[in-house]
Amino acid sequence: MNTQSLKQSSSNKLYYLLILLLICAIIVSAIYSLSIGQVSIPFRQSMEILLHTVTNGKLGSLEHVQHESYLNIILQVRMPRIIFALLIGIGLALCGVVMQAVVQNPLADPYILGISSGASLGATFAILIGFGSNALLAQFGVAFGAFTGAMFTSMAVLLLSSIGGKATSVKLVLSGVVIGALCGSFSSLIIFFANNAEGIKTVTFWSMGSLASASWEKTPILIIVVVLGAAFFLFQHRILNTMLLGDESAITLGINLSIFRKLYMVLTALVTGTMVAYAGMIGFVGLIIPHIARGIFGADHKRLMLGTLLLGGLFMIWADILSRTLIANVELPIGIITSVIGSPLFIYMIVKKGYNFGG
Repeated sequence: MNTQSLKQSSSNKLYYLLILLLICAIIVSAIYSLSIGQVSIPFRQSMEILLHTVTNGKLGSLEHVQHESYLNIILQVRMPRIIFALLIGIGLALCGVVMQAVVQNPLADPYILGISSGASLGATFAILIGFGSNALLAQFGVAFGAFTGAMFTSMAVLLLSSIGGKATSVKLVLSGVVIGALCGSFSSLIIFFANNAEGIKTVTFWSMGSLASASWEKTPILIIVVVLGAAFFLFQHRILNTMLLGDESAITLGINLSIFRKLYMVLTALVTGTMVAYAGMIGFVGLIIPHIARGIFGADHKRLMLGTLLLGGLFMIWADILSRTLIANVELPIGIITSVIGSPLFIYMIVKKGYNFGG
């Protein structure tokens, strides 16, 4: 076996070891997250309850559980929240790494194309104006408004960037800035004329992001959207790598990047819109996690994608833990936690010598 083969084999072993460690870290962090909160539950009892539930009673025993309330707290309150944190972390990191390749910009995140502004406009409209007598729309409330706003904004950006030729990465970014600013102006206008102090407070809290609304009823949609989105992009590494090389290189390879940009935009908008609808605005996850993953796994999306997804899920689980435990009997908006952690990390990456996006 030659030197090149030995290096490749060693690299593969290290990659799979890192992936295994990340999966183990997520499992341990999830069980720890089940144990802490306003009601502290011993780690071992949390693990017993989780094993008993997941294996349908084949593993784990409930004999050592001290209080019956522990079962309800873990299964009905904390488990849906942990699943939400894991899925939203995966989804934000996924959309971040895809958008950074699509627009060839290291500062890209899931919200760069105006999705955040569109979702904010939809949520602000739902909270301060409402959907009137339409019972079907009123039933979904803020989630419906945020998702609708995010999707309409994405379509508007896609149409605007396609005017006068192919949708290039520069045109996508510029269109996102314009549409985002327009949506932001309309949101401010609604807030200015709204005579609803409680509604304005709700809009503010929603814009900071929160997992407090997590429930079993909401998890199926989130699971379907995030898991299918992740499964699709895990097999798109060749196209994503080509996007980093630019349009000229893609033409020589016989790949029409314009078509893939539009497809990826629609899919990331769908994933982001769903997450924003359920958890509000959570910043920095989609921006910083892909950069950390590149430092660990390299720039090749074949390895980068899975590592980014797992890092995103792990990061969000710990961000949720901190949001619930930093201040006693107070739950901080998770968007504040992710920004406080993400900002110093991003500053470090800016000043760090030798960091090169895409390589």
